[in-house]
Amino acid sequence: MAENSQIAKEIIEAVGGQENILSAAHCATRLRIMIKDKEKIDQQRVEDIEKVKGAFFNSGQYQVILGTGTVNKIYDEVIRLGVGGSTKSDQAKEAAQSGNTFQRAIRSFGDVFVPIIPALVATGLFMGLRGLVMQEQILALFGLSPDNISQNFILFTQVLTDTAFIFLPALVAWSTFRVFGGTPIIGLVLGLMLVSPALPNAWNVAGGSAEPILFLGFLPVVGYQGSVLPAFIAGIVGAKLEQMIRKRVPDTLDLVVTPFLTLLIMISLALFVIGPVFHTVENLILDATVAVLKWPFGISGFLIGFLNQIIVITGVHHVFNMLEISLLEKLGNNPYNAIVTAAVAAQGGATLAVGLKTKSKKLRALALPSSLSAFLGITEPAIFGVNLRYGKPFLMGLIGGGVGGFFASIFGLKATGMAITVIPGTLLYLNGQILLYLLVNIIAIAIAFVLTWLFGFSDKQLKDNR
Repeated sequence: MAENSQIAKEIIEAVGGQENILSAAHCATRLRIMIKDKEKIDQQRVEDIEKVKGAFFNSGQYQVILGTGTVNKIYDEVIRLGVGGSTKSDQAKEAAQSGNTFQRAIRSFGDVFVPIIPALVATGLFMGLRGLVMQEQILALFGLSPDNISQNFILFTQVLTDTAFIFLPALVAWSTFRVFGGTPIIGLVLGLMLVSPALPNAWNVAGGSAEPILFLGFLPVVGYQGSVLPAFIAGIVGAKLEQMIRKRVPDTLDLVVTPFLTLLIMISLALFVIGPVFHTVENLILDATVAVLKWPFGISGFLIGFLNQIIVITGVHHVFNMLEISLLEKLGNNPYNAIVTAAVAAQGGATLAVGLKTKSKKLRALALPSSLSAFLGITEPAIFGVNLRYGKPFLMGLIGGGVGGFFASIFGLKATGMAITVIPGTLLYLNGQILLYLLVNIIAIAIAFVLTWLFGFSDKQLKDNR
């Protein structure tokens, strides 16, 4: 097995040498390289390098899939060999100049919501664990019933499960300011103002136990607990406003005047204009999403399950982060996750079939770990390293995802969180649905595996793909 230093050297040479590399960074699974001239890249040579599971251009970067853990070691070797290092955010700024307006907008959308997801993943796991321990059958094992649970324990679980959603506008505004060039702490304070205890709580107003404050006798104002879109729009406008003010304020007054004017103007706009308008828009989007998810006969499950991984390839899937967050906040559950997990599992099933059927040791060594990665919720090695390369396995994975999504919809599966799928995703279904969840995954994997084995792959494609 080649040493990581040798693999790093081969990657550098295959992409055109150090003189063709602007900078390198990495994420959880991919080495991200900013390239001067992509015509100098030898794609086949890159893909033939040991430990490389695929490579492609995305978001203005050449991304080499290496897998969790491995990518960190090879990145260190790349930097040691003299390539300039860069952070993901720095590369994102460089890459932002590439692509059309729609692509740049989608990229910015993802940059805002991706950093928030870990907090919501943890919250979803807390919800799942609370659902598990509060089930009568589980409590009975310890000789308890729901009536025996103390209020203090329930209060403790509410701190774990409710905090991220109560202060969600603060998280969104902070991240939006960060992405759009504002001062993140100003965005954080603006978001906290939207959920200030001085304002009527949005959930209490919705429940009828509180009334909105009427400004000027006709402008109703409430808090925006759990809202996403108002904080997002306020963050964009606020970041641009801060930049505009900072350019016009003398340096000696900047520390005081810029944050003062930014917060004063933005909280006024957010409470009286942006909040009411975009909260209404957010509710309309959510209502439309729920209506689609409720289509009869599992139609929505099949369509979403089939199309999901196609959307992932384009990078547009980040748009759905906001929808999942809204579903969790408004409904307390996430039916979208159950459909998506079938799509992810199916790609793993297709890759597993390729790995077990091929006689090529190199392809088997690539496919089997890639299928495991997909079963852990990361499909990039499977899709770009195997399934898309040979075409038909990807299609069979789409079919498996559609069938699995169909059953997820028919069974009415609803996750307690978001962002984790397949094996880790079981933690989101401890609310009494775990057996149905496992069944949906098994169906998706089996359909994709059988179709790929029978119709989707043969070693003849190895020669044809050269």
